[in-house]
Amino acid sequence: MSKQSQSKPNLYLVGFMGVGKSAIGRRVARELGFRFIDSDDFIEKKQGKRIPEIFETEGEAHFRDLERQFIESGHPDTNCVVSCGGGLVVQPGMKERLKEKGVVICLFASVESIIERTQRNKNRPLLNVDDPASKVRSLLKERESIYMDSGACITTEGRTIPEVVRHMIRTYKSNARSFKMQSSQAKSGTL
Repeated sequence: MSKQSQSKPNLYLVGFMGVGKSAIGRRVARELGFRFIDSDDFIEKKQGKRIPEIFETEGEAHFRDLERQFIESGHPDTNCVVSCGGGLVVQPGMKERLKEKGVVICLFASVESIIERTQRNKNRPLLNVDDPASKVRSLLKERESIYMDSGACITTEGRTIPEVVRHMIRTYKSNARSFKMQSSQAKSGTL
């Protein structure tokens, strides 16, 4: 019997950019036998544009609409690990919607680690400013309470990727046992 022979709730990874959602999410998906989906990658492929270009030509509000569409209908309802863009959960109603659709885990890291991990990445439109460190601090301050209330919280600070992966799988399994899947999710089954 394969790991994916029965429907299990999706795992949604939220948190600030650079905390490790994609790197860790890929490994967790592999361990669980789930499909891995990065919301930003999905949107870029569907739009045929990089995120900075979407921000520049159509604006942040349009990008946030694309994120909402992705959560509502752009991915399977079960057996996926979904790495959500850093601002996705901050949108009104999205935190609640993610909790309805699956298990939500928020990853954290220090401001210094985030800056170190993101400073050379030009695909981060919100950090294309004169003082990225200041921008990280202000965005984190703005979003922290929402992140903290979104689901179980795990820090990536001072931990190896395998340590975080093990912790996340334990947390997911514990939360998945009590998650009540909607009948449409349970019927959709595997990919």
